[in-house]
Amino acid sequence: MLHNALGQLRAKNLGPGKHPDGQGLWLVKRSKEAGKWILRLSISGKRREMGLGRWPDVSIAEARERAAEARRTLREGLDPIAEREKAKRKPYRLSVKEAIEGCFEARKAELKDDGEAGRWMSPLKTHVIPRIGKMPVEDVDQHTLKRVLDPIWHEKTEAAAKALQRMNLTLKHAAALGLDVDLQATMKARALLGKQRHSVTHIPSMPYQDAPKFYRWLTEQTGTAALALRFLILTLARTSEVRLATFDEIKANVWTLPRERTKTGKEHRIPLTGEALKIVVRCHELSSNEYLFPAYKGKPLSDMAMSSLMKREGFEARPHGFRATFRTWAEECSDAPFAVKESTLGHAVDVGVVGAYQRSDRISDRSSLLAAWTGHLLP
Repeated sequence: MLHNALGQLRAKNLGPGKHPDGQGLWLVKRSKEAGKWILRLSISGKRREMGLGRWPDVSIAEARERAAEARRTLREGLDPIAEREKAKRKPYRLSVKEAIEGCFEARKAELKDDGEAGRWMSPLKTHVIPRIGKMPVEDVDQHTLKRVLDPIWHEKTEAAAKALQRMNLTLKHAAALGLDVDLQATMKARALLGKQRHSVTHIPSMPYQDAPKFYRWLTEQTGTAALALRFLILTLARTSEVRLATFDEIKANVWTLPRERTKTGKEHRIPLTGEALKIVVRCHELSSNEYLFPAYKGKPLSDMAMSSLMKREGFEARPHGFRATFRTWAEECSDAPFAVKESTLGHAVDVGVVGAYQRSDRISDRSSLLAAWTGHLLP
């Protein structure tokens, strides 16, 4: 068996071709002046060739040393070619921002409309990414999270709690990528932050006894915002559902909200009373596009238009608060079952096994309840 067959002078005088030095080491010359070193190995039963550098830049002695190191690695049960690639690979440190974005992409299918509304990312974009977005995610610990969330932990309790919960998911995502992260960082941060001082702030609502007078006042107002607010009060729909309402969603006396426009992610049918249908007819006369309540340049009504109308006129209550106004009226002034009252507001009441078998949306009962509510508004 050949062993150290080549010398410096002999290697220099050899012509183009493959020339063995022994033990699998070869000098492959493409010309008399240039070539490369390769080492032939058997890795997992397959013949492989491992490059050891250019000749004459890499001397015979250095090539033999590199070959010996590769053979030692192979004896240890490792692939010397793969190990070299690992060593050459520049270590990449995933940033917090990148980890968050990767976690969001992985969870999109679980979110309503694939998270397009931005609610999942919102607390992170607002409170986390601006402060530690560039930090390597592997460096995040409980002290980092405490420092980030301390300023909002008691002031913006919901946003802070959501940010911490989503950072926990982000760290789990990073761990699944094989990164060395502290999976207990969020738990330890919560211990450092302590119990939140909850200060629940309800959206101001109007007593149901005052609603008829307010509705009469609304009928005397002009403008799209007043018309939309009347429709909101009559249907108990959410602000975004009303301002984005389109004519093709209304068939006969039913307004059907597609699943992508509801908070529950399920289609919701709203029966329209005669008063609500009068508003739809008026909208047909005024609107020049598909929206019932268009604003400037054909865009839908602003998300603040109805609220601004009430604020400008000195009312403390806000549009969304009429859902609470109705719910209190329904509780005290009607004998409607709980499920009918809740489903009128678009709340999910049939869940789990019940939801699997109870397929009715109670539209007939809800229609009667909304008719009674309209009767309260228009005595």
